[in-house]
Amino acid sequence: MKLNLTICSLQWQHTAKSNQPGAATPPPFYKRQNKITMKLNYSTSEINANFKIKVFGRVNGKKVNTLVGVSGLIKMLDGAIDLVNRLLDRAFSSKGDKCVCKLRRGLQISFYVF
Repeated sequence: MKLNLTICSLQWQHTAKSNQPGAATPPPFYKRQNKITMKLNYSTSEINANFKIKVFGRVNGKKVNTLVGVSGLIKMLDGAIDLVNRLLDRAFSSKGDKCVCKLRRGLQISFYVF
């Protein structure tokens, strides 16, 4: 099972016909544009079966030191699927019992072989 995440950069267009003064405006109509879909290179079951993922550092100004799953890792990294794919490639290619990835934003992500 591969995790498909949809990241949408939304541009909302508000169209309401209120040309006549005093006329009731209809409910607004919103239009969604620019849909981008990105996929993980590994399935979530494969990742969770092979690794325990620990996140340490600061996320949104709060200290974090916790075990997370794949979806938690994606949320901690603000939905950066390309970064998650690079971290997973590095973790799967490492030969030790753990792989530590340190990011410039102050996060340390450890992948422990399970």
